[in-house]
Amino acid sequence: MGKGLIVHNIAVLFDLDGTLVDTLPLIVQTYRKVFRDMKIPWGDDDVVKLIGYPLTEIGKHFAGEKESLFIELYQHYYQIDHDRMTRLYPGTLEILSFLKSRGLKLGIVTSKGRPVTLRSVAHTGLDRFMDVIVTAHDVLKHKPDPEPLVKALTVLGATVDQSIFIGDTSFDILTGQNTGTLTLGVTWGLASRNELELLKPDGLLDQWIEIKKYL
Repeated sequence: MGKGLIVHNIAVLFDLDGTLVDTLPLIVQTYRKVFRDMKIPWGDDDVVKLIGYPLTEIGKHFAGEKESLFIELYQHYYQIDHDRMTRLYPGTLEILSFLKSRGLKLGIVTSKGRPVTLRSVAHTGLDRFMDVIVTAHDVLKHKPDPEPLVKALTVLGATVDQSIFIGDTSFDILTGQNTGTLTLGVTWGLASRNELELLKPDGLLDQWIEIKKYL
């Protein structure tokens, strides 16, 4: 992208956890507390493999009829340590500022619920950059179904062929591919570089500055 170039009608959409904000230690800690309280055996990364699904689906999977208690406990413990353990990945604000200054439309597409998503973006300062935020509460189907991403693009008035979706898990890569956007994986989140490469995204980012070559 040339110096000073203003790019119109291009949307860059991001996953939240593991992509923009480093909440993975908080998420795993919270699940451990819930499993402890509900006396659910903690398998080797069983729940970690499901991060990216909505909490309701994870609750059904592990707690069955006690899903509501699972969710209640998770939300309780998550809120207690949220502010202390939620931080941005290095360079996040700088790259968002750069993209915004070039006239791009920005948004978040996450499988988290709306209340905690809004808390996270307000706490980290992401809210001032985002033109749209789509959460688990805003759609009927979830990643890797294209519905959340399509909803965000519709709100922005952006087309699939001029949009980029960026995330850290297989759910994110598949969501972008199922929707038809340019799809990028970040290597600092939940999935390893090898796991992401197997899905053949359009590119992988080892640091935020590398996004510039895809605009």
